[in-house]
Amino acid sequence: MNRSLNVVWNVILTLLCGYLVYNQLTSGNKRSASPSATPGTGSFRMAYFEMDSIAANFDMVKDLKTEMTKREDAIKAELDRLGKSMQQKLSYYQQQASTGSLTQEQSDAASREMRSLDDNLKSRQQSLESEYSDFVLRRQNEIKTTIEEFLKEYNDDNQYSYIVSYEPGLFYYKDTVHNITRDLIDGLNKKFKAKK
Repeated sequence: MNRSLNVVWNVILTLLCGYLVYNQLTSGNKRSASPSATPGTGSFRMAYFEMDSIAANFDMVKDLKTEMTKREDAIKAELDRLGKSMQQKLSYYQQQASTGSLTQEQSDAASREMRSLDDNLKSRQQSLESEYSDFVLRRQNEIKTTIEEFLKEYNDDNQYSYIVSYEPGLFYYKDTVHNITRDLIDGLNKKFKAKK
């Protein structure tokens, strides 16, 4: 489950980066078309941030990872408990069958009960995984929205044309002059602590 969550997390972070670039491109076009924009000034500024640093240092992301681990452990514990209970029932019925103390009717009832227990276990597993996925998606959307909102505030002061997330393989060159990762981490954590 943890490996698939890493894949999901990476996909969501990549989608977030694409959305931020798209959002900046479309808002940049609107800004340049406004009457207050000065055409032909040539003041194009781009900043970037390291998404892996945000994922490693933003307290909201750290909280999510901690909560994900707790929920994964709780899901595993519940499914293990249900699985052990089912296994104990199965062992009991197998023991009864081997001693010949089950009638045909009791054996049929035991088979039905075991099928029902198995169906309930599968249904509960599916329900828990669905709840977990919904929770993760909802929280990742909150993180994405928080980053977007902070970047809008941050850009009011700095007037970058674009703020993009650096992803290895997507960009082939970057300088450190316009790396706003530290500003972003500090600002996001300050706002998150104030909100808590």
